[in-house]
Amino acid sequence: MGHIHLFKAAKQEGDVLIVAVNDDSSIRKIKGPERPVFVLAERLEVLEAVDAVDYLVAFSEETPIKPISALLPDVLVKGGDWKPEEVVGGTEVKAAGGKIVIVPYLPGYSSTGIIERILKT
Repeated sequence: MGHIHLFKAAKQEGDVLIVAVNDDSSIRKIKGPERPVFVLAERLEVLEAVDAVDYLVAFSEETPIKPISALLPDVLVKGGDWKPEEVVGGTEVKAAGGKIVIVPYLPGYSSTGIIERILKT
């Protein structure tokens, strides 16, 4: 739900929405050996079904700096748990004339929080 909210808001900021998706190894580096819950192919299949999403690009680094630097979007959108100055690629996008948009966080829908709630039951 939280990601869908983010994708819909991001789509309103431009004509084309490209979503950068961590591959499995980068998620394990960030979140630990028990993650991801769904492998990349499964996550991509779900994201392809989201109307707001036009294109998907997977990346293997811990941050999406490579695809952001290659694409230099006019608008770089992140969820509300980020500050504009913390957004990876924000400096590059702004230097190219783009802007950073922070979509307000939708509380209660983080993947980590959902997993923790499931494990408690």
